[in-house]
Amino acid sequence: MGLLTAIARINSAHPWSHNDAFAGFVLRQARAVRRRGGTAALDVGCGTGNLLARLSTIFPAVVGLEPDEEIAAVAVERFRDSSRVRIEQRRFGGEPSPLYDLIVFVASLHHMPLQAALDAVRSSLRPGGRLVIIGVAKETARDAPRSWVSLLLNPIVGLLRHPRRARTPPLHMRASTAEASQSFDEVRAIASATLPGIRMRRRLFWRYTAVWVNRPEL
Repeated sequence: MGLLTAIARINSAHPWSHNDAFAGFVLRQARAVRRRGGTAALDVGCGTGNLLARLSTIFPAVVGLEPDEEIAAVAVERFRDSSRVRIEQRRFGGEPSPLYDLIVFVASLHHMPLQAALDAVRSSLRPGGRLVIIGVAKETARDAPRSWVSLLLNPIVGLLRHPRRARTPPLHMRASTAEASQSFDEVRAIASATLPGIRMRRRLFWRYTAVWVNRPEL
């Protein structure tokens, strides 16, 4: 059995969401926003609501957008008794939006036109509000070293997080996916022009992070 085949078999038996590796990063940003008086957060592409549940312990008002009907229904049921969380089955942008203190995209930004989404962010964040992105970009040669490290670490993390063999992927990993069409450098060029001062960084597990604070003077 080849190395890649062995890795694939372990990954299949012990699946985990690469987004989970960045939950701590998102929550640190969220707490910083809350300390500055922020009260409302938006999770774009919220899935079944794992991050929403944690954001609701920080903010008094949290909205989750999920375009997938089946997944949104799961989230609605999950939070039906919550006074803090509201689920909306729709896409981000394209209509007037309330203002938020925090907007989060976790592996969802590449599902939508980048420029339109970033423009919508600008009009949806309060002054001083913060955008946090855990993004997926098209791989290039510059990403190869991180990809190989991620490939080797992936089964180890899966075994540690979920030592029991899984028969099927967990529900929160069954939502529809899309291949990224823009590289990290392409995303950064557009984001930097639209959101001056945005901080972006390549990460492991085929992700990048970005943070932007809406400073009106910029």
